[in-house]
Amino acid sequence: MKKHIVIIGYVWVEPDSSAAGQRMLQLIDVFLNKNFTITFACPAQKNERSIDLTKKGIKEEFISVNSSSFDFFIKKENPSIVLFDRFMMEEQFGWRVSENCPEAMKILDTEDLHCLRKLRHEAYKKKIKFDVSQLVISDLAKREISSILRCDISLIISEYEIQLLREIFKIDECLYVHLPFLLPNIDNKMQKEWHPYSDRNHFIFIGNYLHAPNVNAVIQLKKVIWPIIREKLPKAELHVYGPYAPEQIIQMNSKKDNFLIKGAANIALESIGKSRVMLAPLMFGAGIKGKLIDAMLAGTPSVTTEIGVEGMKGGLSWNGFVENDLQAFSEAAISLYTSERIWKQKQLNGVEIINRRYNKVSLESAFYKNIEKRLESLETNRKMNFIGSILQYKTMQATKYMSKWIEAKNAREIK
Repeated sequence: MKKHIVIIGYVWVEPDSSAAGQRMLQLIDVFLNKNFTITFACPAQKNERSIDLTKKGIKEEFISVNSSSFDFFIKKENPSIVLFDRFMMEEQFGWRVSENCPEAMKILDTEDLHCLRKLRHEAYKKKIKFDVSQLVISDLAKREISSILRCDISLIISEYEIQLLREIFKIDECLYVHLPFLLPNIDNKMQKEWHPYSDRNHFIFIGNYLHAPNVNAVIQLKKVIWPIIREKLPKAELHVYGPYAPEQIIQMNSKKDNFLIKGAANIALESIGKSRVMLAPLMFGAGIKGKLIDAMLAGTPSVTTEIGVEGMKGGLSWNGFVENDLQAFSEAAISLYTSERIWKQKQLNGVEIINRRYNKVSLESAFYKNIEKRLESLETNRKMNFIGSILQYKTMQATKYMSKWIEAKNAREIK
């Protein structure tokens, strides 16, 4: 088998900015560890937070949307696997891969179900209860599920989202696999390097502010949660980190109230590891929350919501408290901050979650064996995916012909 993969990124990899960036780097490492050559192609512009993948021996390529130049690029690459970073990239480039490299296995990394995240956000704004039945009438869900059906395999990060695919969308289980974060075990050596309870001070929140759930979480902290905590703990500070903060967030900085907007953290784990408690009042969203994973890796207990822990802990006890009511959330944060006994127990819960549910060695091995097996029977598997084949049929390819129309229009305008 030719070991070459092309990864089509939605954005260039920023592991210090978001959980999506960390996730992509983990997937890259899976294939590097199996001696694949990798080309990372992306239509977005790089910025100062994008890492240089060439230092890992990866070829970087800028690609254009709605352009036949991609056809020449993918033919030349001739990969055995193409991995799409989020369904929007499969919509844009998937049909071109099928036409020019029909034998290439198509993998979709969903990151999280975007339709779930969007509909939860809309329900929150309308102040109505989210119901999963809303998903089946969502245009975004139809697009996203169509993308899953067109691919040979989709990577689903959350067990809750696996449940939705199985029970709500009735997707055949052979078309997806549960693949959460791939993390090294927290061993005794790592735990000994953690700052003890007595050396830690203050609360922390961290997030990428291009994501609406993080902006909303800071608003909840500022307006409701922090005033309650500060009344009981007047010397404590809340340190709010994260890149791409809008002016709305920057203006919340207040030394008088010990509510401090810190900007992007140079090394997120260091900042989290010096803090005593992570606060994450997430009211909507989807997928696995990178800030809560980082908190466990840094030995920092957290207080979050049911949305925050969704798909993350299985039947294990959380490494802190889970509260949806903001008054109860605030009181739990105070309890966790002031009780060393409770704090230490919750910290150990985090160790168990990481070691039992996110073990890199076992997850990576099982995942790659799955990929190898599917590559060997790719054509047979595709014949069994009748709905996927229908979606590949010409009369169903609206995105393909829209793309061709845009390309032709652009060409006319240039002339």
